[in-house]
Amino acid sequence: MKITVQEEITQIKMGRPHVVILGAGASYAAFPNGDKYGKKLPLMNNFIQVLGLEKLLAEALTEFKTNNFEEIYDQLHKDSKYDSVRAELEKIIYTYFRDMDIPDQPTIYDHLLLSLRGKDVVATFNWDPFLIQAYRRNRAMFLLPRLIFLHGNVMVGVCEKCKVTGVNGNICSKCRTPLQPTKLLYPIGQKNYHLDGFISNQWKELQYFLKEAFMITVFGYGAPISDVSAVQLMKEAWGGVEKREMEQTEIIDVRGEADLQVTWDKFIHTHHYEVHSNFYGSWIANHPRRTGEAYISQYWEAQFINNNPLPKDLSFPRLWEWLSPLKENEDKATLQTHNQEAAPTPLD
Repeated sequence: MKITVQEEITQIKMGRPHVVILGAGASYAAFPNGDKYGKKLPLMNNFIQVLGLEKLLAEALTEFKTNNFEEIYDQLHKDSKYDSVRAELEKIIYTYFRDMDIPDQPTIYDHLLLSLRGKDVVATFNWDPFLIQAYRRNRAMFLLPRLIFLHGNVMVGVCEKCKVTGVNGNICSKCRTPLQPTKLLYPIGQKNYHLDGFISNQWKELQYFLKEAFMITVFGYGAPISDVSAVQLMKEAWGGVEKREMEQTEIIDVRGEADLQVTWDKFIHTHHYEVHSNFYGSWIANHPRRTGEAYISQYWEAQFINNNPLPKDLSFPRLWEWLSPLKENEDKATLQTHNQEAAPTPLD
């Protein structure tokens, strides 16, 4: 049998989450020319140069004999004589990312969020504000996935007392005090996520959703050696691959397939994985808001499926219009479920 695009649009079958994990490569792919005003996004291998930190770190660069930003920050954290340098460094980094602004036209991050549903999750390691900015300009039109911030974010604020999270600078909904910025930098030698209340809760959320996921998509995250503890936390939640014989792992990355397979081997059951060099070749972009339904049709019911590729060049009004049939069917399914739950129980 073959599932048509129209049949895929009308299906609402999957209740389990699709979990997407974003690394720096995802933001770089989404914003190769920088932000709205051309401000560049750094990667770890050019972080010092892009942010112009050479002068501030001149002594450290000479003493530690490395140009790797994470290694330098780790060394700064170990030596109290660098406390003032570290404080200035953290201020510069926070300000640099805080002042970035998303371009006006739809970006990959807009397409990513619009291609997932409320049951799904996007967990990011990135500090930049683009994911939240994309979320805020689309949330009135569609129910979007849950966002999780694994290394903090410049747009996320928290009230530790009330355990309330929101947009940085807003007021806590409970105690009415300003939300405080989340921590961004962690020395690679001691990424003790459990010591920070906000970060600890973010990781607990990710682990919960990973346990329930039918598919994980890793987008632009290379699982560097410096993040060994992060990968271990994800692996604990995903469990042994022998118990994931029906789940699928998708990787969006410019690296070679053999390299990626080695990196993510502990998350892959035999041949149950896909590798794409760009977002628009992914399962998400080719089955927007129906990744789970397409997954069921192809992998559980052994049916042939057609792609329904998200048009990547439409402006916002036309993009929302293109997606509206998907939303209409989601709304119908929600209403039907509500009516069934509200229906009186027949007497015996």
